[in-house]
Amino acid sequence: MTAHLRVSPELGLSRIELKPVTEQAAKAAPELLKAAGQHGHKYAIGATVAEVALRQPEPVALLTSNSEGVAKLCGNQARNVSASPPSTA
Repeated sequence: MTAHLRVSPELGLSRIELKPVTEQAAKAAPELLKAAGQHGHKYAIGATVAEVALRQPEPVALLTSNSEGVAKLCGNQARNVSASPPSTA
């Protein structure tokens, strides 16, 4: 699920919790890529972010510019919030 939210930057940033990328996340990310049928360095960062998100207690929302790619990696276990403006086309 992808949502486009319009909130003030202060409110949005006050609710963001930053998590470190650990060695565990880096080692587990390739398995997520494989399970999602993705491969290569193009998807490596998204897989690492998804792995960290999947280890967090629910509810989890990811602010991402690649909501489609992250949705493939997380399934319905994390809500994807697009950092890109909605398409007007």
